[in-house]
Amino acid sequence: MSMARSFNAWRKYRQTVAELGRMSSRELSDLGLERGDIHSVARAAATR
Repeated sequence: MSMARSFNAWRKYRQTVAELGRMSSRELSDLGLERGDIHSVARAAATR
């Protein structure tokens, strides 16, 4: 993976973690997620 692509994936990962982290447990539950799922969901989003 190129450096620019790696950086963009890292940024997308951090942004996703931040956005999901700001959600309440109720909002996450509405999406079918738990707080423990945030990092794995963010990793999956960053690699798409």
